[in-house]
Amino acid sequence: MAHVNENYLKLPGNYLFATIAKKVEAYSKAHPEANIIRLGIGDVTRPLAPAIIDAMHKAVDEMGKAETFRGYGPEQGYDFLRQAIIDGDYKTRGIDLDLDEVFVGDGAKTDVACIQEIFGDDLKFAVADPVYPVYLDSNVMFGHTGEWNAEKGIYDGVVYLPCTPENGFKAEPPKEKVDIVYLCNPSNPTGTAMSKEELTNWVKAAKENNFIIIYDSAYETYITEPDVPHSIFEIEGAKEVAIELRSYSKCAGFTGTRCSYVVVPHACVAYKKDGTAVELNPLWNRRQCTFFNGTPYIVQRAAEAYYSPEGQKQCLADVEYYMENAHIIRDGLTEAGFTVYGATNSPYAWVQTPNGMKSWDFFDLLLEKAHVVTTPGSGFGPHGEGYLRLTAFGTKENTVEAVKRIADLKLFK
Repeated sequence: MAHVNENYLKLPGNYLFATIAKKVEAYSKAHPEANIIRLGIGDVTRPLAPAIIDAMHKAVDEMGKAETFRGYGPEQGYDFLRQAIIDGDYKTRGIDLDLDEVFVGDGAKTDVACIQEIFGDDLKFAVADPVYPVYLDSNVMFGHTGEWNAEKGIYDGVVYLPCTPENGFKAEPPKEKVDIVYLCNPSNPTGTAMSKEELTNWVKAAKENNFIIIYDSAYETYITEPDVPHSIFEIEGAKEVAIELRSYSKCAGFTGTRCSYVVVPHACVAYKKDGTAVELNPLWNRRQCTFFNGTPYIVQRAAEAYYSPEGQKQCLADVEYYMENAHIIRDGLTEAGFTVYGATNSPYAWVQTPNGMKSWDFFDLLLEKAHVVTTPGSGFGPHGEGYLRLTAFGTKENTVEAVKRIADLKLFK
């Protein structure tokens, strides 16, 4: 008989954002007159930049001609995009990479989950708490955790790194032995960001304690402070202990277009059980060649256009638009009496709930009384309880209105 992967049965309930969607759908059906503003899921709303659309149109025309048609592309990505990534994202920051250290994918969410396939089944991993759910849930599915502990709201066998007001909502290196650590900088969900000194301590800890950092820099374009690194490879020695993932979803509006990349340096190694060092780059290459047929040519030409002078100007204008929304949320809710973190180097604001209210209770209150959708912090882990995540990816008009509605509830008297 066919047996199921019982690791899936460890997952409690539904995926966080699916639960939110069902709640909002039910409320909308019951209250069709409600004008709901969504500050929950981190989906962009600005259209693709004209330079990107022009590149896509040109690529579509190429696909319609025999002499320029392309079938299967290289699983690692076309060289034109890989070189654009190196020149645009790394050389500008004094980082040298080889072309074969860059792998183009179809989304960081996929890459975050699939990168585990090149590591052993017995790995022990650590995540920040609160954490982006995919880091944790995908490891559950791969069998890298124990059972769900409903009383504590955690999985046995996972090392949770508490992110609290006391440490600025920034994960600190684990004190116990781990094999892999997932870091997101700037952080999703808290919107906070590590400085160069703090990230240097992470790289030092990884080298001293022999663990690999899976580094998600999906929000690096939103960094405004000069002391926050845009890549972990700005830190000396990071190539030996880190794999970096990056997406075009938030920097270029590709949430529906799908493109990303992974950098696996040749210097980064893991080990066989006998202690022999094994380079990770060829393992990821083999994984991609076996499981992945490559990101579409049309999409890769669109991503290449992001690095053009016109693409950079247009896309950064959208980033500035979203960051203005982030400041509207941060400043408006702070003025209304809330304690707000993030929204300085990130499009996310991490808002403490009023009067000790539970995250889901405050979510329900805002949906019912203000018709504003947020994301309960407890959905990101036990240390997210008592907080909400608000995103800046709506329109300016909706953002201003949502903040006004929340402030008008006058929850602080």
